[in-house]
Amino acid sequence: MTDRSPKYWAIVPAAGLGQRFGADIPKQFHQLNGALVAQHTLSRLLSLSIIEAIIAPCDVGSGYWSKVAACNDPRVQLVPGGKQRAYSVLNGLAAIESRADENDWVLVHDMARPCITANNIAQLIAELAEHKVGGLLAAPVNDTLKFVTADNRIISTVNRAEYRAAQTPQMFRFGLLKKSIKAMLDDNKLPTDEAAAMEYSGFEALVVNGRQDNIKITRREDLAIAEAIMKNQEREQ
Repeated sequence: MTDRSPKYWAIVPAAGLGQRFGADIPKQFHQLNGALVAQHTLSRLLSLSIIEAIIAPCDVGSGYWSKVAACNDPRVQLVPGGKQRAYSVLNGLAAIESRADENDWVLVHDMARPCITANNIAQLIAELAEHKVGGLLAAPVNDTLKFVTADNRIISTVNRAEYRAAQTPQMFRFGLLKKSIKAMLDDNKLPTDEAAAMEYSGFEALVVNGRQDNIKITRREDLAIAEAIMKNQEREQ
């Protein structure tokens, strides 16, 4: 570790098949408001000059990437993805290992969250600047939450004030993130997100308020929702 100021790196996993989306083409290559989903996501990250590089673990052999103009930016690098998100993130970390310090920041963002705003990312960076571990964007839960059994019987109503819906980016120190993901995988456990890996290793992450419109495109109908969000965001500018 050096005494230099921490740098900021982004990893955007894009190797998933998106089975719930139900289409032959991966969801990041579908049209959304005049461009591909991946183009929107990468462009919003590229708008932040503080980010040194954006690593996208993915199927690098896919011809669809040639249709994503943002991939021509020298800060964007495609690397092979893994069989699960955690392995893709590790591949992304390996791609920057020779350039990153243990104390550098890594922002992991879903390729399927194209509605993230630069201001919200900047807020995350600012609020975590002095934090030893890191944290994530998360939004309050507006719906009533029910605790249910495997066969869909309601057991109880939980206090939604105690819960947050996790979003991305999730931003953690390079060294701690790599160590935590590896530790969980070594124990044959698969983290659902980066914060879960940090929790598993006993590190306490901080929640930063995320916007409700930072949705993840999971099903095909989400494209229409995302398009409406983007048009509203354009009116905000």
